[in-house]
Amino acid sequence: MRHLQITHITQYQFAETVTLLPHKLLLRPREGPEIHIESSDIIIQPQHQLRWHRDVSDNTVAIAIFTESSNRLSIASHVSLQHYDNQPLNFLVESYAVSFPFQYDAVERLDLEPYLTVLYKQDQSVMHAWLQQFWRAGQIVETYLLLEWINKAIATGFSYQQREEPGVQSPAMTLSKRAGSCRDFATLFAEACRYLGLAARFVSGYQYSSTLLYGQGSTHAWSEVYLPGAGWKGFDSTSGEVVGHHHIAVAVSSHPESIPPVSGSFIAVNPQSPLMEVTVHVSEIKG
Repeated sequence: MRHLQITHITQYQFAETVTLLPHKLLLRPREGPEIHIESSDIIIQPQHQLRWHRDVSDNTVAIAIFTESSNRLSIASHVSLQHYDNQPLNFLVESYAVSFPFQYDAVERLDLEPYLTVLYKQDQSVMHAWLQQFWRAGQIVETYLLLEWINKAIATGFSYQQREEPGVQSPAMTLSKRAGSCRDFATLFAEACRYLGLAARFVSGYQYSSTLLYGQGSTHAWSEVYLPGAGWKGFDSTSGEVVGHHHIAVAVSSHPESIPPVSGSFIAVNPQSPLMEVTVHVSEIKG
């Protein structure tokens, strides 16, 4: 078990006093057998009302509704949790899904449909050509090994680039540039899985690293694949690892651009993009 503390501070400085419209916050980690939240606190300025709900993917969502104007917005999230997933490879896949290709159970497939739908249909010819090195029609391979090959190929064959701008690259662009951010790599991996007929979803969250100094951390992104008998298993295409107790999932979605940690807008007399500063730190609590 690992005991972790997460600090995530987002600050916006506007050129004038603005009217802040409602902001959607995805900052509370997803709880389950692997993660237990001990405490969670969000401190927001200016004055506001906070409403909570769970969305269609069972993510915990906070909506901040502001009751005063301001030239500054500050959102500080502090979370303490226990992480128990220290054996990420300790799972069993149903016998019919051990080897690829396989067909999902008809009932499960109805629920999995959004995660089987290819998003970047214009990239399918490029994806087909790239995937030929891992699997060709008529071959039978171990399902987990196929996923491992694709995951590690992205981690070892592409250059990581931290990008601050919103959105993700298309898989074709990532394949062409041989470079991208964690969001781009996760999108490429998920689309590769869907092209092969495997259900995959996008995950945003945090990653713990003992080597980072305070404030050097950032949010992280990876993918999960649904394996019958094992459930949703995470693959980090930035590191090439299977997701374990270094990863803290906050939100999942079928679409990679739908779950930023903070999203919202504002009204101003002379609209200008605000200055934004983000500080993320994930530390281990000893003892």
